[in-house]
Amino acid sequence: MFARSISIRLKPNSVAEFTQLIEKETLPLLRKQKGFQDEMTFVAPGGTEAVGISLWDQKENADVYSRDVYPGVLTALGKVVEGTPQVRTYEVCNSTFHKIAAQAAA
Repeated sequence: MFARSISIRLKPNSVAEFTQLIEKETLPLLRKQKGFQDEMTFVAPGGTEAVGISLWDQKENADVYSRDVYPGVLTALGKVVEGTPQVRTYEVCNSTFHKIAAQAAA
């Protein structure tokens, strides 16, 4: 399993609009992507920072999303984001939700 993490600086007083954009714009796009598994979005106390973590079956599918769909997501979020979000990628080594360790050991 593969993960993309995005760190976002939010404009002041934009948490409600950010949350709505994730729900109405981003999640429907993610659900249509081959290999998409899950999305978790977190907002820090004070509402100035957010982190989104998407889980993918394999790196190649996350890369297709990153190249073909993510630029449009950034455009949609532009009204609530300050600066350029930072994206990092990871190989998932453990997840209680997805039981990664048990699959890797088998």
